Amino acid sequence: VQLQASGGGLVQAGGSLRLSCAASGRTFSNYALGWFRRAPGREREFVAAISRSGGDTIYANSVKGRFTISRDNAKNTVYLQMNSLKPEDTAVYYCAAGSAITVLPTRSDYWGQGTQVTVSS
Repeated sequence: VQLQASGGGLVQAGGSLRLSCAASGRTFSNYALGWFRRAPGREREFVAAISRSGGDTIYANSVKGRFTISRDNAKNTVYLQMNSLKPEDTAVYYCAAGSAITVLPTRSDYWGQGTQVTVSS
């Protein structure tokens, strides 16, 4: 499956952004989907994941309560709504697809290109 992320940009602390990731090539609903990020000088970290049906979600503690992952299987798109953004959220954000929500945080089969999110203080 091919993944194309978009929606990044520059925002002030406390602001919001919504990232989108459009998928093509294989049956979208067969995959759990997730978002990861990599900040400068740091390793890539898991942010959020959503199950194939959209009924289950998991989040990293650092974003819980501020970020919301969702998906629209009819549009083959997964979203990440980011609210109350902090400077430490600055990173390149990547979408990913995997076999199951329980596996995806540690093993993803497909990756999209990143989209830069910069949060100014």
